[in-house]
Amino acid sequence: MALAAMHISVPIAVLALGALSLCLSAWAIRRDVPLMWEWAVPAPMERGGAPVFATVLDHTPETGIAHSPSIILKDQGMSVLWFAGSQEAQADVDVVGVDITPDGAASPITPRLTSAALAEAFEPRQLVVTLGNTVQRDGAKDTLYTTAVSVGGWAMASVAEVQMAPEGPVHARKLDLSPLLNRSFLVKSPMVAYADGSHALPAYFEMGSTYGALVRLDGQRRVRDMRRMTGPMKAIQPMIVPLDAARAVAFLRNFDSGGQRLLISRTGDGGRTWEAVRETPMPNPSAPVAALGIGGDAILMAVNDDAGDGGILNLVLSEDGGATWRHLRTLEAGGGDARYPMMRALPDGRIALAYSVAGKKGIRAHLFNLAWALGT
Repeated sequence: MALAAMHISVPIAVLALGALSLCLSAWAIRRDVPLMWEWAVPAPMERGGAPVFATVLDHTPETGIAHSPSIILKDQGMSVLWFAGSQEAQADVDVVGVDITPDGAASPITPRLTSAALAEAFEPRQLVVTLGNTVQRDGAKDTLYTTAVSVGGWAMASVAEVQMAPEGPVHARKLDLSPLLNRSFLVKSPMVAYADGSHALPAYFEMGSTYGALVRLDGQRRVRDMRRMTGPMKAIQPMIVPLDAARAVAFLRNFDSGGQRLLISRTGDGGRTWEAVRETPMPNPSAPVAALGIGGDAILMAVNDDAGDGGILNLVLSEDGGATWRHLRTLEAGGGDARYPMMRALPDGRIALAYSVAGKKGIRAHLFNLAWALGT
């Protein structure tokens, strides 16, 4: 009799746990706030005034690499971070950087994020063998997203959110982006803001079915959604520029070694859906771009626009949302290698631009205003 009662109680307990799980799930769904899919569009940038231009950083290490700079906005001035070491994807690669004051003075170069310190900050702790592209976590003070590798190379990388203190990282966790052991996601471009104060992270998947992605995060920095930018090309490193509350354009690099054109995708519903990635008429030597919305459908872009020379880096302007472009300024005239630009608007109306030079063996950064860029 007791044995029969036990046999009956086990399925009842399972059913009860199942019912409790359903109730908790329903409660969580009801209390969860739906995502808003409207971009936050900044005010148009001032085009007038006296032209301003200054080179604030021109660094070449004695040995090794200096590559993939990121611009970190601060209350006063900015920081420029990049990864440095003997060569890319090696165990001695760390993220280093300088602080640049509003008047353009640069601090000494110091380590900002090391593999060992990141491994200590991870919860749970884990091995970090090398570091890569790093961007600012907008909307969260003193926080970065970095590309971290625990095993293998870039195709096995993960995106880590890292809370920073003056002495280094104090807490880190990996974003849950992939069911494939959470591997093969990387970052390159600045975040984009939504009208409700939340942010999205442009990211890309590099293993197998390569694609760009828009990763939505909430106020608690949880991954809430991900929307892909796919097509017949190997599209990576999306640079997203909102044009109004609904429309945005994403410029992507063709990761195929034979790629000769810049790629593009568009959205008309705040990033919920993206058009199939396609080629643009603009030549490009399989290199990422930096772009900035400057008002309405106007876009300022730093781009390698010669498919045969990765050392040519130009500033170009579109007034029609990326359909057509005109040349503004030559930043690097070729004969070397000038890639991986990042461009961000500063609170004072100036524009910061940084990029790698000399075949990943140097970093250059400029401050300028729109009047200089436009030649007005």
